[in-house]
Amino acid sequence: VQLQASGGGLVQTGGSLTLSCTASGAISDYGMGWFRQAPGKEREFVAAINWSGGNKYYHDSVKGRATISRDNTKRTTSLQMRSLKPEDTAIYFCAAGEVYASTIVADPRHYDYWGQGTQVTVSS
Repeated sequence: VQLQASGGGLVQTGGSLTLSCTASGAISDYGMGWFRQAPGKEREFVAAINWSGGNKYYHDSVKGRATISRDNTKRTTSLQMRSLKPEDTAIYFCAAGEVYASTIVADPRHYDYWGQGTQVTVSS
C-alpha cells in the first residue's frame, strides 16, 4: 500500500487545516495514524483511528483541536486540525499498519506503510 499525504501549508496561529491521506490500495484492514516530526525532534504520534473508524485516539497536545476520520471506500484518512499553534509546525505523515490495540497505536514501529509527509507551518 502506498500512501500520499496532502493538505499541508502555511497558516496563521488559530487557523485550521485538513490533511488528507490517499492510499493506492485497500486500507480497510489497517489502522491509520498521523505522526509529525519537527526539525531536530523525534517523530511524534498525533492521532490514530481503527479499521472501522469506531475508535479514535489523540495525543494530549491535539486533543480537542483535532479530528481524525477515514473513508474505507475512498481509501482515505483525514486529519482536521483547528486552533493551530506554532508548536504544531512539523512535517505530518500518515501511516497504515495492523494496529489493533490501543496500547500500540502511538508507536510508529507498528506501522508498516508511510506516506511522504506534508509540511504544516503555523506562523505566530
